[in-house]
Amino acid sequence: MKNKRIYLDYNATTPTDPMVLEAMLPYFTEMPGNAASRNHPFGWEADEAVKQSRNLIARHLGVNPEELVFTSGATESLNLAIKGVFENYRRKGQHIITVKTEHNAVLDVCQYVEKKGGTVTYLDVDENGVLDLEELRQAIRPDTILVSVMWANNETGVLQPIAEIGKICNDNNLIFLSDATQAVGKIDVKPKENGIHLMAFTAHKLYGPKGVGALYVANRNPRIKLAAQIHGGGHENDRRSGTLNVPGIVGFAQAIDIAVNQLETEARRLARLRDQLEDAFQNQLEAISINGKATHRMSHVSNITFHHIDAEALMNTFNQKIAASTGSACSSASLEPSHVLLAMGLPEIDAKATVRLSLGRFTTDSEIEEAIAAISAGVEKLRQQSPVWEMFKEGLL
Repeated sequence: MKNKRIYLDYNATTPTDPMVLEAMLPYFTEMPGNAASRNHPFGWEADEAVKQSRNLIARHLGVNPEELVFTSGATESLNLAIKGVFENYRRKGQHIITVKTEHNAVLDVCQYVEKKGGTVTYLDVDENGVLDLEELRQAIRPDTILVSVMWANNETGVLQPIAEIGKICNDNNLIFLSDATQAVGKIDVKPKENGIHLMAFTAHKLYGPKGVGALYVANRNPRIKLAAQIHGGGHENDRRSGTLNVPGIVGFAQAIDIAVNQLETEARRLARLRDQLEDAFQNQLEAISINGKATHRMSHVSNITFHHIDAEALMNTFNQKIAASTGSACSSASLEPSHVLLAMGLPEIDAKATVRLSLGRFTTDSEIEEAIAAISAGVEKLRQQSPVWEMFKEGLL
């Protein structure tokens, strides 16, 4: 099937697994009840489905079911976490620490906090995208209330030293928030074991439906209290009002269950395919760099700089056959270079020459082979047309 499209943008979103869809369907049709309706069997069925789903997700994360707040996705979860902490703890302090390579769902909320009178420290990262733990320690102030660090970076797959960060936060009585959107269902994620007090994640990054996510909120040692951001009905123990997305929650739980049960075998398979991809480019092409390769990273993500070309132009050579990305899906409409890569020290011209390839459950060996051929051909074509490449070949750059 030479005309088949190849999807290598799993970090943007994943296709819903057919088994997940099958679990959801009854709650759209014969069991349409509202989980808050207490007076008839339809409501009881919906409530029980939510309860079982909450229990299943909690079991896989090693948390208590009542510590999970269902939301519309990770962006809402992060808004609830950051704004909820800032508003509830601002008498104690108004200082937040985060990292320059965070997703915009964190960075934009931090900018909002600054407009409301808070202060934010944005930590640097090294050339591999990893923060310096000593810099984190030095950034802590008497008025610091929250540290927010992404578990796995959405553009590079780089993993931060979460357990060490958790220990620093606990030693300093700070609330630790982690955006685990790209980690849950792909690596073993246990927030309690890593000193995390708040953790955001979502269904559509792990083969579940779009429009449903969750926020883990620790209820002891310490008990985290949040100022609600959505009011109207007192759902989710007054932390997030709104009718629960019962089909979505059921699908969310099913998706996590499937992902966790095949965690290790799938990680090995994807690492093999990713390494095949990267090895081929390194063997076939000159002047490429793999960002974040020198540190711990997710097994399915490859962030590659093809020097002396434009990444957008490269993707145009695919004729819409290959789905890839030049950065985060949430900022793909922007012409600005990736803030993640700039924070890692890449020059702007190299950041604009970078492509993110993210593999997933339905990626096949043959698709990787086709992608290698198509991307390599695209790079060679653009370089042949580029006077900059000729200067590089002649040693003038």
